[in-house]
Order: sequence, then C-alpha cells, then structure tokens
Amino acid sequence: MSFDLVFFGGTGDLTWRKLMPALFQAFRHGKLPEGGRILAVARDEMPDERYREWLKERFREVEGSKRPSDEEFERFAAQVFYRRMDLSQPEHYQRLKEWLSERQADTVVLYLATSPHLFTQICEQLGAAGLNEPRVRVVLEKPLGHDLASAQQINKVVRSVFSESQAFRIDHYLGKPSVQNLMALRFGNALFEPLWHRESIANIQITLAESLGVGTRGPFYDGTGALRDMVQNHALQLLTMIAMEPPSSNDADAIRDEKLKVLRALKPFTPDSVARDVVRGQYRSGTVDGKAVVGYLDEAKVPADSRTETFVALRTEVQNWRWAGVPFYLRTGKRLAARDAQIVVNFRPVPHPIFPGANRPNQLVIKLQPEDGLELRLQAAKGGAHGEALAPVSLDLDFDKAFAADRVGAYERLLLDAIAGRLNLFVRSDEQEQAWRWVEPILDAWAQDPAGPRTYSAGSWGPPAASALVAREGFSWAEEQ
Repeated sequence: MSFDLVFFGGTGDLTWRKLMPALFQAFRHGKLPEGGRILAVARDEMPDERYREWLKERFREVEGSKRPSDEEFERFAAQVFYRRMDLSQPEHYQRLKEWLSERQADTVVLYLATSPHLFTQICEQLGAAGLNEPRVRVVLEKPLGHDLASAQQINKVVRSVFSESQAFRIDHYLGKPSVQNLMALRFGNALFEPLWHRESIANIQITLAESLGVGTRGPFYDGTGALRDMVQNHALQLLTMIAMEPPSSNDADAIRDEKLKVLRALKPFTPDSVARDVVRGQYRSGTVDGKAVVGYLDEAKVPADSRTETFVALRTEVQNWRWAGVPFYLRTGKRLAARDAQIVVNFRPVPHPIFPGANRPNQLVIKLQPEDGLELRLQAAKGGAHGEALAPVSLDLDFDKAFAADRVGAYERLLLDAIAGRLNLFVRSDEQEQAWRWVEPILDAWAQDPAGPRTYSAGSWGPPAASALVAREGFSWAEEQ
C-alpha cells in the first residue's frame, strides 16, 4: 500500500521528538508500508537534504537503543522530504496538492502537529484546496479545544471538510500496549468479567503521576492545567475502557459506542460536589529523586500569581446497573513522588473472614508506565506451625518481557493505524465533546473559587486533601496501603 504522510509543524518538538522517531521504529521493524513518502512542512526555507541533516542531528537525542545507525538513517531519510509552507496562504496548499498529485498514493495522511488554534484554519484551507478526497485522512493532536464550545467549533469545521471516518483524533495513551491490553484483559479472558461489577469491586483508582515539572512548557501549561491536559482526555479514556460494557465486536464504532455510554453515565458535577469531590493542587519547592526543585510559580515564564492547577484528584461514579455506588478515583499531577501510571481495581473483602490477622482485599493492578504489566495481589497461607496466618503474595506479569519482540510504542502504533485507516484507538467527536461537557462544571466552579489550588511539596503525592478524599469512605491510595 502506497502512502503519503504530511506533518504540519515539521520542525516542531512533537514531530522530531515523537513522530519521526516513531516512524523510524516502524521502518526498522519492517512495519512501515513500502512505497511511502514522508513530507514535513513548516515556515522555514530549506531543501530536502538540509532538513534531513537537521533531523539527523535531532535523532542523536533519541535514547540509545532506539537511535539509528548512520546506514539506517540514510535508508529511512530517503523517504523524507521537506517543503516550506505558510499555513495562512491558500497558494501554499495548492503547491502541497501538486506535490501530492505527482503520484496517486493509496492513502494520504495529514498530521496536524501544530498548535490547536490553527486546526480550523488548516482544515478550511485543505477543503478549499480540494485536499479532502476520500483517500485523505486528517490526524488531530490533543488538546482539541480549551473547553466545550471551542471543541465543538473545531469539530464543526472538521466535519464540514472531512467525514467522521476521515478524522483521527489522537490520544497517545490509547496507543500504549498496556492500554490496548485493557480490552484483551476484559474481553479476551473468562476470568475477570464475572467479577467486573459492583458486587465484587469496592473501588477503582486511576493514577497518572509524573515526577517532572513543567520544564520549558510553562506558557502552554499555564493556559491548560492538569484537568485539561490529563483528565479530560487520558484519564477519562482509561475510565471508559475499564467501565464499558462488552462491545458487540472489535469494530471501531462498536467500541466507541460503549465508551460514549460510560461518559454519558458519569455522575455530573455541581458546585457543591466540586467542592466536596475534587481536589486541585499546585506544587511548591521540594525534593524529587534527591534533588531540590523549584515550585511551579518559580518555573520559567509562569506568572507569579498563577492559579493553574498542577494536580487533580477527584471522585466520581458511573450511574448504571453494573457500577452503581462504586467510587472511581482519578488522580494526576506533576512533581509527584514517582513517575507512575496505573489502574488499581480494589475488590471487596471476603464476606466472612475465618483466618486471624489482616485479611487484605484482593487487588488487580494494571501497570501502564514505567512498567507495563499486570499484577494480581492475593492472600496465601505462610505455612507455619499452625498454618492459619495469611500473607500477601503477588502474581506479576511483565508484558515487556513476555512479548518483547512484538512491542511497539504508542505513536508507532497510532501512526501505522492512521495509515491503515484503523479507527479503534482514536477518539470520536461525540466522545470528545461529552468528556468536555463532564469536566466543564469543574472549570466553572474553579473560576468562581477565590481560594485557588492547594499547595503540595514537590516529591510528595499531592495535597493531604487527596488522601482525605479517599479515606472518608474507608479506602486509601495504593502507595498508602
């Protein structure tokens, strides 16, 4: 299958840090279809060879095992081209059309690796230039909008140019192998589904923690915050995959229909429930990995009076028969104690304990990063003189070791899916808008709250109120157990 892949924002950080290295890995693994051309477009003027040299320099920053040899890079770079393009100029889109018309590739993928405020302009210009024929697909990076209204406006413009089947709204978390395993875990095995309901599960916790601060992304992050950056998209997508009903098939829309049902069933927030069930925080100075780090307000280009949250913890429920009364706890933040992304399913304790001592409830831990695996925590007899005492034991599966030869990175998987036209791991417009509809009352309540975010020390697990949020129902976060 021949393809043309165009990166708008071809000299931007996303392109050279994530997208081009992911494409190279697909090339190295022999998974990139032959007969493809990769075109980077940006405002700078440079010939193909100069761009390839520029890209080669950037590839030297790729971690060791993924860094190409000179020979590998030369073979990969032979498919890479560059064109200067001013995104505001209609004639430049005509030039792009001429370049794409030099041959009739089976598929054309237009990847908008630009600031989201340019999405509508680019899509309108693509439509005016006739670059929306059926073989064309457009990939939209997150964040898609700043709130519900802006997301709806972007989707309105996208739908006026492209069909829904041509629009690939990317959430790179969905490309992680461990996230893909959520579907296999639930619907490819008979073991867990009979227990996957309110009678067996006490609560579910989703943690997306980062030990890094905002770094050089201060201006972007300050206009975004943790709720928009992580909860509205990544965390809610994980929640839908954990809570969804079994789809009728592995078809993209069958899956996305069930995810949308979960989003619509989430308990809506009110000003009172935001105050009770949502904790927002902002990191101050502290110590991470033994090194002193500055607080958020002292980061480069962050306003000294910023009220932007770098941490969110919240409690919600899925209001349907399967999950009624089961708390779902979501937590994300920067400058936390560790880089850790996981989903913890806490099962209910046995109804009548017959063994003395601590009978801890069973847990299923789905590890997303830095490890990728599955851990089932059980109780077992120690085998002492009397045999009654129980101790916690774990069944631990490391997916990276079990499937080492077949593992691919998130962007590698998603780029290959976009080229192939597989929509399963991309977000549909109604999903995305419903997620905004659910978080918007939180944003509205915060806008009216004079208190602002609570502070927490860098290197901690967030404000103490986050622990209290879980403790009031007799539970605790995984690291506190």
